[in-house]
Amino acid sequence: MGDSAIHALAGGVGGGISMALTYPLVNLSTRAAVATKKSDMTLVQAIKKTIHDEGLSGLYAGLGSSLVGIVFSNSVYYERGLTPQAFYEETRSKILRRRPAGSTSSALTTGEGILAGLIAGTVTTLVTNPVWTVQAYQSTRGVTNESGKKEKPTASSALKAILKQDGIKGLWRGIGPALILVINPVIQYTTFERLVSAVLTWRAKRSGTTSVAGRGSLTDWDFFILGALSKLVATGVTYPYLVVKSRLQAATHKYKSSITAVIQILKTEGISGLYAGIGPKLLQSALTAAFMFVAQRRIFELVKSLVVAAQQKKAAALRA
Repeated sequence: MGDSAIHALAGGVGGGISMALTYPLVNLSTRAAVATKKSDMTLVQAIKKTIHDEGLSGLYAGLGSSLVGIVFSNSVYYERGLTPQAFYEETRSKILRRRPAGSTSSALTTGEGILAGLIAGTVTTLVTNPVWTVQAYQSTRGVTNESGKKEKPTASSALKAILKQDGIKGLWRGIGPALILVINPVIQYTTFERLVSAVLTWRAKRSGTTSVAGRGSLTDWDFFILGALSKLVATGVTYPYLVVKSRLQAATHKYKSSITAVIQILKTEGISGLYAGIGPKLLQSALTAAFMFVAQRRIFELVKSLVVAAQQKKAAALRA
């Protein structure tokens, strides 16, 4: 198993764990983003209201679709591991290998980080948009069961409803703003690389050494904090288009295009409409990214050690 495949596996598992831990924040943020009537409730009040109205399961409406989306986004869907995490790591490795001999920095430049992020994000967005469309529908719609109680649709019923309403093209609702949002991981990974470079350089100067240590010298807390900070920056910059994407995917508003959606939101709701639900989203994004960077690193190291041990055992058996 090559490093790209291990990165893909680690990214998928790490992403799934992170999403499961923070999903109620994703759910509440999506609902707030598509709601025309704004609520003054705090995050705690929104959680209590959801549990009161829908039970604990209401906080996890659409979790299954989200787990499929995040694991699929961060794990292997082509034989060669073409995923955000694997793509990014593979591109990063190739860029570093092409550097002149003697180069010691393990951090990408701004341009290199942008290129790696664009490659990873564009492919993933095109492939996984249907999953997030189903998730948005599940999170924001309700159906009445036989007992007359409102409940959230299942992934299969949401998929059937989307196909019935708009056909196969309905699964790619919001693809315009989704592709624009490819800049989110670009900003995230570029910011992460810059933060890593700054931390390593600062520590080298503080210790009085002339060489900068590699990323392997960073602790789990370093990855946790830097991952959270980089995602905070990316989400804060791109959030208005995330609102537009959520509304188009949920199909709760009839907008002709992303541009008309932005204009209509500004006209009817003001600038605050473009930032609806940003509180729980910022918290969720930061925690998810922080958990993912740490989990991905540890899972990669574990799987890598198991692969190396298996290879050594096989080599020893052949020599015997």
